[in-house]
Amino acid sequence: MFHITICRTHDLTLEQARQVAESVAGQLAARYELNHHWQGDSLHFERSGVSGRIELETGQLRVNVRLGFLLAPMKYLLEQEIQRQLDRILQSPASPA
Repeated sequence: MFHITICRTHDLTLEQARQVAESVAGQLAARYELNHHWQGDSLHFERSGVSGRIELETGQLRVNVRLGFLLAPMKYLLEQEIQRQLDRILQSPASPA
């Protein structure tokens, strides 16, 4: 297994952080055909060869992704895509703060 872990601090409320996580998961789901669902304050996602979660805490958002062997060559691209989505959403002037 290959892993991607990304942690970000933020000044959002838990509800705003949920909206950010849902937005990131929705965009990744559309692009990579991921299924996702909530369990408490963790958004879980998966598809063949990929699974992970976005965990929310006050002031922190953590993304953990596990890639199967066949998707290992995409690790860098997926990590960059997640980073880009988080940068866009968390630093957007339109995002609630």
